[in-house]
Amino acid sequence: MKPPLTASLLIGTLLICSRPARADGPNNPKPNVLLIISDDLTTTALNCYGHPFAKSPNVDALAAKGVRFDHAYCQYPLCNPSRCSFMTGRRPDTTRVYDNGINFREHLPDVVTMPQQFQKAGYFAARVGKIYHYGVPAQIGTNGLDDGKSWNQVVNPKGRDKDEEADVINFTPKRGLGAALAWLQTEGTGEDHTDGKIADAIIKMLEEHKQGPFFIACGFFRPHVPCVSSVNYFKLYPLDQIQLPHEPADHFKLIPELALTCNPLNYGLDDEKLKIFTRAYFASESLMDAQMGRVMESLDRLKLSDHTIVVFISDHGWCLGEHGQWQKQLLFEESARVPMIIYDPSAKGNGKVSSRPVELVDLCATVCDLAGLPAPEGVEGGSLRSLVENPDAAWDRPAFTQVSRGKKGMGRSVRTEQWRYTEWDAGKAGVELYDQVNDPREYKNLAKDPGQASTVAHLQTLLRAGWSVDRRPK
Repeated sequence: MKPPLTASLLIGTLLICSRPARADGPNNPKPNVLLIISDDLTTTALNCYGHPFAKSPNVDALAAKGVRFDHAYCQYPLCNPSRCSFMTGRRPDTTRVYDNGINFREHLPDVVTMPQQFQKAGYFAARVGKIYHYGVPAQIGTNGLDDGKSWNQVVNPKGRDKDEEADVINFTPKRGLGAALAWLQTEGTGEDHTDGKIADAIIKMLEEHKQGPFFIACGFFRPHVPCVSSVNYFKLYPLDQIQLPHEPADHFKLIPELALTCNPLNYGLDDEKLKIFTRAYFASESLMDAQMGRVMESLDRLKLSDHTIVVFISDHGWCLGEHGQWQKQLLFEESARVPMIIYDPSAKGNGKVSSRPVELVDLCATVCDLAGLPAPEGVEGGSLRSLVENPDAAWDRPAFTQVSRGKKGMGRSVRTEQWRYTEWDAGKAGVELYDQVNDPREYKNLAKDPGQASTVAHLQTLLRAGWSVDRRPK
């Protein structure tokens, strides 16, 4: 293994040059952009990310067509802080959004968002469904915490899953439906669900604006809880084939208390209920995937595929029982890591996978760069264009994720290609170090291992410097 870089050398290498912007002209009109966001989707529920049980053919097809980022990370594993971050290209400490109740304009009233930058360049900018934060399921069919300045048009569908909300089964009744292990199986084929109606509206919008240029954002709600899906997708996942994580019990001894949010572990539920819920989560993911497939088919039908940049992400990951944890607001790999797929019809890296650690905060600068636009002034993320062109390009930028524990302090984590290092309340409430190459499930916290003292020191310097260093490519 190569010796770790010094912090000063690493920070110096973070200023990576991106390729010159593509020029517009009569023979090279502005490319369209289609941004697709799935809500609360973990990479461990996607076949293209290595889960053989998952049925995600349409996400998989886009991954095979574009560049799949194998190690992409959110900046905050909660809906509103994450979405505010990647839509503005600014980190949570800049937006000062750490929960689901704050509009980022309270702190940044004049910030230019990603779709605003496209509007300034003459694009039609619109969204359907959840792009900025919605409380799910309560605010389905409303504007939620939307940003009106970002769009020329908005559509807020509401489907069967909302109409039949009273029938949802909640295995954790002390928790509201938006934060519960709750589920429902419906009749039908799924196209009458909110995500199906979102696909309908996106397809109509593409038909109406096929002459472009457009920036259209498609915000699916699933697999966010309550996990509601139609019977045809439940049938894809026989209950007797559902598996739960089997982990060494003694690994909990080395995990700091603040790192865990599920107390008791697994909410105290038995394996049968956990399997039933896990099945519903996968069924919801497959329903979302099918609606995404309808949207992608419409791009082909309208002959837009060769001139539309398509980006697929989730706002953060989601734990499905790893470390006895469920849901989000965790700094384990399953919660911080997100699916990210970028398809640029003109990119040379299409069909490949990048293992470089990247961040959702990079999305704003990246999409602007791919479309030949400058990034909005003040963005803190950098363009990933060099990796879209060459997924194996040299890359020394790490990824940073944080989460608040209120008065108990902030958890901050840095992810390099080999390591995840995490401090709780600046280390006063615990430290974690995981070797992602040899321990990808994060079972062995090496933070107190004398043999890793130099690694801890290096990553500590990197972590603490990373929050203040401008790491945009120059």
